[in-house]
Amino acid sequence: MRIKPEIMSPVGYYPQLYAAIEAGADAVYFGLKHFTARAKVGFTLDELPDVMRALHQRGVKGYVTFNTLVFDYELRDAVEALEQIAEAGADAIIVQDVGIAQLAHQIAPHMDVHGSTQMSITSAEGVALAQRFGVSRVVLARELSLKDIRAIREQTDLELEIFVHGALCVSYSGQCFSSEAWGGRSANRGQCAQACRLPYELMVDDQLKPLGDARYLLSPGDLYALHQVPEIVEIGISTLKIEGRYKDENYVALTTNAYRRAVDAAWDNLPSPITPQDELTLEQVYSRGLGAYFISGTNHQQVVKARSPRHRGVLAGRVKQVLSDRVRIEPTGIQADAPLKAGDGIVFDAADWRSPQEAEEGGRLYAVQPAGNLLELEFRNGAVNFTRIQVGDWVWRSHDSSVDKAAKVFTQPSAPVSKQALNVQVIAREGEPLTLTWTLAKQPHISVTVHSGDPLGRANQRGVTPEYLHQQLGRLGTTPYQLAELTAEVNGNPFIPSSLLNHLRQDAVEQLTQLQAQPKSGVIALPEAVLNGALNAVTRHETPATAPQIHLLVRTPEQLEAAIAARPASITLDYLELYGLRPSVDRIKEAGITARVASPRVLKPQEQRIVNFLLRLDCQLLVRSGGLLEALHGRHQHALIGDFSLNVANQLTADTYFKLGVETITPTHDLNADQMCTLAREIGGSRFEVIAYQHLPVFHTEHCVFCRFLSNGTSYQDCGHPCEQHKVALRDAQGRLHPVMADVGCRNTVFGAEAQVASRHLDDLRASGIVHYRLEFVHESADDVFKVAAAFGDYFAHRISAADLDRRLEKVAPQGTTEGSLFVPDNYGYIPLL
Repeated sequence: MRIKPEIMSPVGYYPQLYAAIEAGADAVYFGLKHFTARAKVGFTLDELPDVMRALHQRGVKGYVTFNTLVFDYELRDAVEALEQIAEAGADAIIVQDVGIAQLAHQIAPHMDVHGSTQMSITSAEGVALAQRFGVSRVVLARELSLKDIRAIREQTDLELEIFVHGALCVSYSGQCFSSEAWGGRSANRGQCAQACRLPYELMVDDQLKPLGDARYLLSPGDLYALHQVPEIVEIGISTLKIEGRYKDENYVALTTNAYRRAVDAAWDNLPSPITPQDELTLEQVYSRGLGAYFISGTNHQQVVKARSPRHRGVLAGRVKQVLSDRVRIEPTGIQADAPLKAGDGIVFDAADWRSPQEAEEGGRLYAVQPAGNLLELEFRNGAVNFTRIQVGDWVWRSHDSSVDKAAKVFTQPSAPVSKQALNVQVIAREGEPLTLTWTLAKQPHISVTVHSGDPLGRANQRGVTPEYLHQQLGRLGTTPYQLAELTAEVNGNPFIPSSLLNHLRQDAVEQLTQLQAQPKSGVIALPEAVLNGALNAVTRHETPATAPQIHLLVRTPEQLEAAIAARPASITLDYLELYGLRPSVDRIKEAGITARVASPRVLKPQEQRIVNFLLRLDCQLLVRSGGLLEALHGRHQHALIGDFSLNVANQLTADTYFKLGVETITPTHDLNADQMCTLAREIGGSRFEVIAYQHLPVFHTEHCVFCRFLSNGTSYQDCGHPCEQHKVALRDAQGRLHPVMADVGCRNTVFGAEAQVASRHLDDLRASGIVHYRLEFVHESADDVFKVAAAFGDYFAHRISAADLDRRLEKVAPQGTTEGSLFVPDNYGYIPLL
């Protein structure tokens, strides 16, 4: 299914917008000041019509990111914004929230809805579920390989979009709660705090494991799939997406143009035009270390190098001698294609012996001289403290003025660089008016026809030729157009003066420009009416007077024995090895307790056998993936419990999942306790299950800490499975230990150090009608499990107060307790525009 994909570029504001246009983007994506996953950048709603006009006049599509979870109290603001986005002529919105996807489709059916990568779609079933919500294109998870993507492509006709360049989140997008847990800033609300870029130490079986220069254990390199473009074209991907709405216009220009040229060449079956110097330029403009990473398959030794968390540029050499006023380095191979020169910015990387968290030495080069096989680097007086540089330090070129020059072609053009191809049809008949029809080659529905006012006379000498017409009509100069094809129907021997052709050409260009600037037409429904209709269609449930029920989730056989002794309403098994679950499920059933099994949060195409295995367990399932929910549709015999990872943040999304067969739902961790209470009162408390004790799952990663740092293997096939032999935690700069556990797909979950407890909010949660409370355990001992369960049992039996419960849990939790994501700030109804 060969498709020529569109190149989609990131836009933070106007400089990046214009750079993307000139560099050859087919589309751009950008946010507004609210409801966007990059809260620091974007346009206002008032600016949006002008933005769309500027894009459409250049033949570029504009996609608005509306990719945050939306709370109930924001729904009315959200639908009004959707109306204005549609009126401004946006070609599509990119959404994460299931409820918003459906509202957008109803308000503006002519405006496409794209499913964001934050929907965590990793399978054809996930794609099919998104289609149910009115989505016309999905952005697949960045953790998929081309083999996975090909398998999905073969099972769906929906448009697929993939990331090909830029920063990688260590966590699956939409499944990161570190900012929420540690800073009260939700990544699902556009306020990522980048906790993955912080230093951590590796604790193995409670002992520190030295890792040399590896400190940033969760900081991936940057995606670079330029070499994979020909294969991507053959697979049939609709859009190649470049990450980087926080990047500058130089980055946008150079990455866009590189992928533009690569796609054009691949489509025409030509060799790649990208040179080694081009590749160095991409690395120079912004890079934490470029690589294909997940898209080329699993290699856990490659994704996280862990030496540095930030942009480095190009590795220029290693220090060989440190003199009193200069440094000599052994240069890398860049000297052949992009040599060091005066004016370049240099930074000395001393990560082998000093943390990059400390100030680093570096500055502008004053002079570069050869010294045998070495290079001698000189700096302005006082710019560098040479006592802080050692032999062996890495030398990076962090800035290259030639990169600025290369980008300037697109960022400061004197005339349009990227031009739209026009096809012109000429009808020239002697004795009739001249007719010219101008049509955009890529958008043939956009066409204008211009006529001469008077009929054409007879030529006295040589008549009109196609070459003459092409020469005159192709003089499009500083317009954003270029003549591609010209067809001419000439009858008789008409005379066509060049002045007439010039006049008609200018008229056609003006009309085309005006026509392209017009917003897309389509009926837009009244947003308030659509929202009211959706809310009225929500099924509301009466909350019966039922005693609270405790549900336990355990991750080890030892915890299971303690859980059985506690006699909860149910026990959920969340084991590393799925295929050892059967005996434990039977053990729970024999004890007269409802058995549940937690599914993986991610299911890739080659992992679909897991669905059949889960069904054969003959028990309730804790569903953590939309794709799994779709795969189970109509096949399950027992209750399905939707977990937090489905990201239910409002009653519309909750009702959608209930109608898809989910019996109870755990709301997203982006909701605080008060919002959970409100949601329960709106729909019915018996339909929700709140996690009252847990270590918040802050990261869920394809990157395997066990394989990367406890083996030399690249995947589960050759790593020796250290996850089955060792207890691992990451120690942060404050000394907190964050447990790490693997799942059946070798994906890792990093959990918060403190136990997040709901004790301060339990009275309110119960008053809202919530009946089901889950207690989840990670590295707790069997004794801890029993004590925590007993404490909650005493509270629900009215033997102790919520304050007493809080004090008891504080004593049990090894690293203390926290309200975490349940905390209710005074002004939580306001999202700051950072």
